[in-house]
Formats: sequence, C-alpha cells, structure tokens
Amino acid sequence: QVRLVESGGGLVQTGGSLRLSCAASGRTVSGYAMGWFRQAPGKEREFVAAISWSGRSTSYADSVKGRFTIARDNAKNTVYLQMNSLKPEDTAVYYCAAGVVPYPREVPRDFGSWGQGTQVTVSS
Repeated sequence: QVRLVESGGGLVQTGGSLRLSCAASGRTVSGYAMGWFRQAPGKEREFVAAISWSGRSTSYADSVKGRFTIARDNAKNTVYLQMNSLKPEDTAVYYCAAGVVPYPREVPRDFGSWGQGTQVTVSS
C-alpha cells in the first residue's frame, strides 16, 4: 500500500506562487501515473494536472494551463506541482493520488491512494 503525503500549501496573495510536494512511502510510485486534484468548499473534487510514470507526458485542466507545472522525481518518489500567478479561484484543498489504471483519465475514480490534502488559500 502506498501512502501519499502532500505539503507546501499556505496563504499567498494573488499573483503569488507556491510549490506543492507529494511524497510517497510504502512502495515506489515510479511505475504509476500521478495526479493532482483540488476541492473547494461546497464543490466536487476536480482534476488539476497529471503526469505519466516516465514524466514525459503531462496534462492540465484548462483553468491552470500556462500557470501550473507538474513534475516528478522518481528517485525521490516525489511529485511536485509548481503553481504560479495564483488567483483567488485557485483556493482549495489540493490532493495528490496515484493512477489505478494504466492510462488514467482526468477523473478521480481513475486514481487512488489519496493523500490527506494541503490547503492553498489565495487572497485577493
């Protein structure tokens, strides 16, 4: 069983940046696609970004394209989400998860081993 722990969230002003990390333990995630999702109060969990097991393929939600970058370091068993030009609408709890199918779609049910989440708050 893999355990994922997110960190790096916090309070930032509009236009600021944060770098989230997702550290895996228990077993390696180097053979799995990894994803970041977020959930704002009263809203459903939504896809943010995903990266293939090799790191060569990435995908992003339209709302974060050009501002967020997902990356991974398989040697460190860690996935990152660099978030730039943050907006108040980016405020949410951010979760990382491991793909449970070979080619996960951008939906929560294709991912598992969810971390506990890290809060990101962007003030206007």
